[in-house]
This record gives sequence, C-alpha cells and structure tokens, in this order.
Amino acid sequence: MGSNEGRIYRISGPVVTVTGITPKMYDVVYVGEELLMGEVIRIVGSKSVIQVYEDTSGLKPGERALNTGEPLSVELGPGLLGQIYDGIQRPLPSLREVMGDFIRRGAKVPGLRRDIRWKFIPSVKPGTRVTGGDILGIVQETEHIEHRIPVPPGVEGKILDINEGSYTVDDAVATLDGGISLRLMHRWPVRVPRPFKEKLMPDVPLITGQRVFDSLFPIAKGGTAAIPGPFGSGKTVSQHQLAKWSDTDIVVYIGCGERGNEMTEVLIEFPELEDPKTHAPLMKRTVLIANTSNMPVAAREASVYTGVTIAEYFRDLGYDVGLMADSTSRWAEAMREISSRLEEMPGEEGFPAYLAARLSAFYERAGRVVTLNGRQGSVTIVGAVSPPGGDFSEPVTQNTLRIVKVFWALDAKLAQRRHFPAINWLTSYSLYKETLREWFEKNVDRNWTSIITRVMDILQREAELQEIVQLVGSDALPESERLLLDVARVIREVFLQQNAMHDVDSFCPLKNQYLLLSTILLYWDLARKALDAGVPLASIVSIRAKPMLALARFEPGFEKKVDEIIRLMREEFHRMGVSS
Repeated sequence: MGSNEGRIYRISGPVVTVTGITPKMYDVVYVGEELLMGEVIRIVGSKSVIQVYEDTSGLKPGERALNTGEPLSVELGPGLLGQIYDGIQRPLPSLREVMGDFIRRGAKVPGLRRDIRWKFIPSVKPGTRVTGGDILGIVQETEHIEHRIPVPPGVEGKILDINEGSYTVDDAVATLDGGISLRLMHRWPVRVPRPFKEKLMPDVPLITGQRVFDSLFPIAKGGTAAIPGPFGSGKTVSQHQLAKWSDTDIVVYIGCGERGNEMTEVLIEFPELEDPKTHAPLMKRTVLIANTSNMPVAAREASVYTGVTIAEYFRDLGYDVGLMADSTSRWAEAMREISSRLEEMPGEEGFPAYLAARLSAFYERAGRVVTLNGRQGSVTIVGAVSPPGGDFSEPVTQNTLRIVKVFWALDAKLAQRRHFPAINWLTSYSLYKETLREWFEKNVDRNWTSIITRVMDILQREAELQEIVQLVGSDALPESERLLLDVARVIREVFLQQNAMHDVDSFCPLKNQYLLLSTILLYWDLARKALDAGVPLASIVSIRAKPMLALARFEPGFEKKVDEIIRLMREEFHRMGVSS
C-alpha cells in the first residue's frame, strides 16, 4: 500500500479520518468501497481528516481510501450555460438519466458533456505567442452568448497548430511549442481565486430595474450585497428579479442548503422565466447549482466555491456575472456542523472562530476587473441570509454586514402588510452611493443625488412622526406634518412598492424612476406653497393628479403620461392660487 492508498480509521458523520496516505491540504480523497468523494481539511501526524461530500451511512473502519493528489476542481468550458449542477458539479439531469430520481452514492458524471461537438472558430494563427487568459477562438454556445475559449492561466507558449472544426470539450484544438495541448475546457481548483490584471473602482452601477434598489440603495457592478430576511419576506422573489432584470450577461444561482420544496420551485420557475433582453428562456444564460438541505452538509461548502469559480470564469471571458447565493446561512450552518465534528473550539452561537474569514474570502472574489486578456468583466455577489427568527444580531448576519457594502434589509412586517419588495428603507444602506454619484448625475440627471436625499429625509421624518401618531392619532398633528405624512405615503405606495408579477411594473428604467420621484417632490413643493397660502389640507390631498400617478406605473408610455399628470397638477394648484 503506497502513500496514495490508505484505510479508514474513524468516522464521525461526514468527517472521516484516514491513515496510510500522505496528501496535501484540500486534496480530493475517495473513501469506502463506493469511492465517496471527500476533501482533506486537516492533517495530524499520520492521520488525514476528510470532509465527505456524500452520505457516509454504512462506511466502516478498515475500508480503503484513495488519494487523488489533486484539489477539488471544476470543469470550465462550453456546456456550462443552462446546466443544473449539485454542489460538486455533477449535472443533475445527466444523473437522472442514469439512475432515476434518487442519486446513488459514489455516482460520478463529468461536469461537461463529452457527447456534444462544438463548432470552434480560431481567432489566433499558428506562430502567435499566447499567455494565460488569451482568447484562442470562439464557440457559439447559445444563440446570444459566444463562448470565448481562453488559454488556462499559468500556461504560455507559441502556437504550433490550431484548426477550425467541430470538437468535444476533451479534444485538443491547439498545440503549443512546449508540447502542451489546449482543449475547449480546462479544470480549475475551486478554492483558488482566478487571476486578473487589475481591480477597478466600483463606479458603474448594476441596474436592476427595481426602484428601491437602484434609487435608494444602489449596488455597483462587481459589488457585494446581503439581503437578509425571515421566512416569507421575499428573499427568493427579490433574487429572481435581480437575476431576470439586472444588466448582467450571465447568472449563477446557488441554492445552498435551501429546503427541497423551495429549490424545486426555483428549478421549475427559472427555466420558464423569459429573458427580457433576448426573449429566450433565462436558463440559456444561467448556471444553477442545487444543494438542498437534505443533501450532505459538506457539499454545501463546495457548492458556494463551485458557483463563484464558474462566475469568475465567465468574468475572465469579458462578461458581467451576477451571482446569487441563497442562502449563506445554510453554508455557515454546515461549517458549524463540520467544526463540531472536528472538536474545534466553538465561537459565538457554536459557529467556528473562522466564520468571518470564510465569509470575507467568499465575498472578496467579487469585483469589476481588467482580465488577463485586457477585457473588462465583473462578478457581483448578492448573498441571501436567513437569520433564525429574523434576528439580525446573530453572527452570520453581523459578520456579513461587516464585509458587504450594500444591506437590503427585508422586513416581515412590511411583507405582512403586502408591501413588496419588503425592503426596510430605514435600516437598509448602500456604501456605493458616493462612488456611483457621478455616474447617476451624468447618465440620468444632474439633480439625481439631491432628489434621493430629499426623499430619504421625508421618509426619515415620517418615521419620527409615526411614534406620535400611534400615541395621539394623526388629527392631533399640525397640518404641515399631516401633509408630510401624505407625501411619505405616496412615496411608499407609488415608488417603493413594485409588482414583480406585472408586465410593465416589474422593471422600471432609471429615467422613469427619476420622473416618478421628481413628480412626487413637485407635488410636495406645490402642496406646501398652497398650505402656506391658506388652502385647506383636504383640498390639497384630494387633487386628481395624485391617483393618476399611481396608475401610470402600470401603463406603457410612462413619460407621456407623467407630462400630462404634471400639467394637470400645475393647473389644479394654479386654481388654488399657487404659482408654479
């Protein structure tokens, strides 16, 4: 028995101790007669501790263990898009073809299909010197996405031979002078961030078409956001909206430890979602990674790394990628279970002491970069967090908030009042506002920042007045404050609420967001003038233009309708004796 084969010494759930092998940290090791896949997470003397990505029921000490000598890696190449994987990049549709609805332990299917031939068109000639990241040629993977075939990072040389033709991902398409053959696919270790030339400032927004996100709490391309909220507050629908409408080229959705019925919903709904840009199914530019809560816990950690590595690969091809992780809480719970099996000293609420380090290492793989081939690409990470009982003070939420720059706080009380998206505008924040300010003022309107500041001020003042209203009722307030409550209600109901299921209201362009807000603030300015001129409050709040603004959101031709509403509003206030 050599150093690559050993025996199982001890089993504790998904954590298996092996003797007789001499692996490196994070090497993949197959254990038991069924060759269950695992990863070395600790080496103590002659014993190697392995977290196994499959159910270890029935394993017993003395069974064999095989060390591969390689880290956990994913296959990157044509065929990724539209695929549904488990946490270790086994394609679930292919597994179902082989073994039905239940995955047998030890099942092994390659991440990319070997039976599809792809039409490869070279973009470099023989004699060209190439280095890691350079594009060899193009494969038209879908109708709208061209797959640029890169030289794997760390590989360089002069091209001796490159040919156009139809190839499988395993076939060599080019040969370098060092004898290295380049294929349509290459492998990359999931725990190693892919290299790039330069990280760029987060000064370009990710436009989502969701008013509360874009206007009040914007995220930059290559930015990081957390969207925590209790059960039923709308995390999954919010992520669906981001996947469908945000101006990203590729979507990577990681269902990490979610309940099976929720994941089933995603797997049924996502293929049916239509891409609004191309009118093709959204799945044609999506990679789904499904790792439900009844799957082995160790595979949850792998699923997060698998997803972010695939996202970085498409970034390196020059695409903007949106990565949705739902939810990082389940990933942290898997870390806690593995940590307790390793008998490590527990931190707060039993989570391992390295929880913050693991979370930050994941979110730090986001960014807008200049790739090795000189293109620009980005990975934007939006992590859903599921705090138990909606308690935002628990360790996963708090550690995530220290790392991410955008906090979209979902509120169960808003969801109960049917206010969707249920983003709490008082507790949410974005730290990208200042770096994005110039872009918004240049590309939308130079008054963008001042209008957003005024709106946030009105909402803040409304929150302060609500405490008094709950004690004495709104009738006890002076008319100026009752008017402010009316304007704040218009902002909430007309601007902050958005119907994800409506054909028109589901997506709101930035120009329309600005028009909507500026019209509400025009009403606020004219109403204050009317109040100062002695016009009764009841006459002011009952103007006809106000309900028309609420309805205009749901109708096409928004700009023309807003012009009519503004004209009517000015006429109504003019009749009250207010000049505009």
